[in-house]
Amino acid sequence: MDAAGYATLNRQSGLMREMGVVANNIANASTTGFRREGVVFAEYVAAMDEDPSLSMAHASGRHVDLTQATLAQTGGAYDFAIQGEGFFLIETPQGERLTRAGAFTPSAEGELVTPDGYRLLDAGGAPVFIPPDAKGVALSRDGTLSANGQPIAQIGLWRPADPLALRHQTGTMFDGGALEPVEDGVVMQGMLEDSNVQPVSEIARMIEVQRAYELGQKFLDAEDDRVRGVIQALGR
Repeated sequence: MDAAGYATLNRQSGLMREMGVVANNIANASTTGFRREGVVFAEYVAAMDEDPSLSMAHASGRHVDLTQATLAQTGGAYDFAIQGEGFFLIETPQGERLTRAGAFTPSAEGELVTPDGYRLLDAGGAPVFIPPDAKGVALSRDGTLSANGQPIAQIGLWRPADPLALRHQTGTMFDGGALEPVEDGVVMQGMLEDSNVQPVSEIARMIEVQRAYELGQKFLDAEDDRVRGVIQALGR
């Protein structure tokens, strides 16, 4: 295969990866706290010993869109939404994870957990515990959680110390590497943050990627016909 074929195949592989990311965005357009992702293409140059170097497009990574999404009012005492920067810190079997999905419920032990049973951690990295006799649970904008008129926990907001270290793990969970507290974030009670995916934009992007892939496939088919023709001509 010649250089044009290798470059096109590499481009096709990147487009397939982007199609998968766009499809995942569309599938999570209604998922609470979901963050839209995009594929980052970069130029990859393969240096040759004697021939000219080969430049190819390479899908080098994913970009997480942290744009604020709409806040939907639920009225739930343990439904929390972040306005501004920051993530909730969650304890999982794989380690601490970040999320913007703030739907929590008290477990049998009285700890606030996600729908998957992962514990919410406070500003000090400890589980948030709700007393059995808690009444009138209230959350102030600075993250102070109170029950019976007394503070019981401080909901912490966190972000990666290096913004480029944020990596999507699964669902609405992210790994941020080394973390630092967010000082100016606001936490709202009785609300949840919607997904920041714009379905119309994602569908339009899916069509663009599909057309680009089809054009690349047509080029590969034409290149294959050309090579076959040359081989048949030389074999006569």
